[in-house]
Amino acid sequence: MTSDHAQPDEELSRLRVLAHPLRLRMLSLLTGAAFSAMELSRELGISQALASYHLRQLHAAGLVDLVEVRSRHGGRERRFIHPAVAPAPPRESGTDREGQALFAEAVAVEMRRRSGEAEPGASILGVDAELWLDPADWSSTVDVFRTASVELHQRAHPPRTPGTIRVSVTALLFPMTTPPVTSDDG
Repeated sequence: MTSDHAQPDEELSRLRVLAHPLRLRMLSLLTGAAFSAMELSRELGISQALASYHLRQLHAAGLVDLVEVRSRHGGRERRFIHPAVAPAPPRESGTDREGQALFAEAVAVEMRRRSGEAEPGASILGVDAELWLDPADWSSTVDVFRTASVELHQRAHPPRTPGTIRVSVTALLFPMTTPPVTSDDG
C-alpha cells in the first residue's frame, strides 16, 4: 500500500480484493519476501495462471508493490511484495457493509484452514470479545494492535527460512453499533 489514507472507492476496492482466502494467503507470503506468480504458484500449490490472476488483483488494488522485473526463460518475471505499513484508520462514513462481511468471511475460512495446520501440542493464544470500552481506551488498543502488526510484518522472513517457524496471527478490531435498549415488559 503506497498510501496511508485511501479514498472511499479505494478502500472499497481493497476490501473486496481482500475478501478472498487465497489472496489473504498470498499477502501473508508477500510480506516476508518478494515473489513472482510462478513462485507463489509453487508455494501455494496452485496454477501459475491462478496465482498471476490474483496477484494482478492485489496489485491493481494497491496492496502489493512491484519491486523487480527480471529476464527469465526469454520472458519477464515480475516480483511483488506486500509492504509492512500500518493499516490506515477506517473511515467512518461510506463503509461497504457487504465488503466488510465478505472480508470477515474470507478471514474465517482462512482461520479454519490455518487452525487445521496448528502444530500438535503447541500453546495457542485465542482472544474473542465483545466489550464496552471508553473511546480513549479503544483508540489506544487499536494503536497497540496496529504497532504490533507492523512489527510482525517487518520481522517476517521468506517461507521456509532456516531457523524460523510458521505462525498464524489474525485480528479483526472494529467498533460496533449500539443496539436499541429493549424493555422487559415482554
